[in-house]
Amino acid sequence: YNPSHIFSVEMTYGGPVAFKQFVKRAHQQGIAVILDVVYNHLGPSDLDLWQFDGWCENDQGGIYFYNDDRASTPWGETRPDYRRGEVRNYLLDNVLMWFEDYHVDGLRFDATQFIHTVDGSPDWDLPEGWSLLQWINSEVAQKFPGKIMISEDLQSNNWLTKDVGAGGAGFASQWDSMFVHPIRDAVITTRDEQRSLAAIRDAICYRYNDNAFDRIIYSESHDEVANGRSRVPQEISPRDPKDWYARKRSTLAAAMVFTSPGIPMLFQGQEFLEGGWFRDTVPVDWDQRDEFRGILRLYKDLIHLRRNLYGFSRGLCSQFTNVYHLHEERKVIAFHRWDWGGPGDDVVVVANFFCDAQDGYVIGFPRAGTWKLRFNSDWQGYN
Repeated sequence: YNPSHIFSVEMTYGGPVAFKQFVKRAHQQGIAVILDVVYNHLGPSDLDLWQFDGWCENDQGGIYFYNDDRASTPWGETRPDYRRGEVRNYLLDNVLMWFEDYHVDGLRFDATQFIHTVDGSPDWDLPEGWSLLQWINSEVAQKFPGKIMISEDLQSNNWLTKDVGAGGAGFASQWDSMFVHPIRDAVITTRDEQRSLAAIRDAICYRYNDNAFDRIIYSESHDEVANGRSRVPQEISPRDPKDWYARKRSTLAAAMVFTSPGIPMLFQGQEFLEGGWFRDTVPVDWDQRDEFRGILRLYKDLIHLRRNLYGFSRGLCSQFTNVYHLHEERKVIAFHRWDWGGPGDDVVVVANFFCDAQDGYVIGFPRAGTWKLRFNSDWQGYN
């Protein structure tokens, strides 16, 4: 996250040849590869471009960097000067390289709010940063149609995923803070009276530009489970992140990720109840795949339903959602997902956010006829 040489693949990871082999093997297994890129700052250490020709103002970066207050980012005073043609071409060429030479399937842009603004707020815009994002996305759309460009902005900004022709930045989708925070809060909170079903409903239904797929939805990410915060099971049960509450509530959050409209995302180890907090020096505990093989099965089944691999859950792949039951006191929510409607398409999701089971609870259905239970998180095979 402090890139010094953005055209170079770190040798610790095998270098450029190994990365190309990795992408090829992933494609052979039907797996797309999306690369995270950082263009909101460079360095700040090991930065050969710093004061490149010896000139600078205010002892800052010189010709390729801002030399005033616009240089400042949360990671150091090393923001590239997006006004300069050399810088803009340098960054565009880097984007195109990942598609041309490495055949990746998409890019996720880190913290774009620090590209199109100075301090992350709309009060101090960087118009040249916004135009740079527009230019890059336009070039990718023209030269590599079908590749996905994702923004991590976390500012609930509809303009990020609007078309460039309409004045937007042209991204295909963006990470959605409007989903992760309410869902995470709902499962971490221990007291039922502090759990808001209205906030959960709003998280399920939120969208950008009236398009469900304009957002990436998740309950854990590298930002959410580091820097003083832990994995969801650890937040739920700090003393024992493997206990019943940690299992049930963390998988409830996952169920919301896979059944709500949007593009679902998991964080490494989430599917077998990884605890603690994220550190890039500590590997994932793969032994937990066996210890929590029931939890892993639960995730697999949710993925199969989300992708409609069995042919009876097409509604989970769609745009359309209606939350038709919300009981704030009993903490029960039900929502209807559909595409065209009818057998094999209509899906009803019922979630109990109450601290206990609730027998005999009655909920209506959107249509008459026979409805089949396809997923029950209380099935013993999951635990």
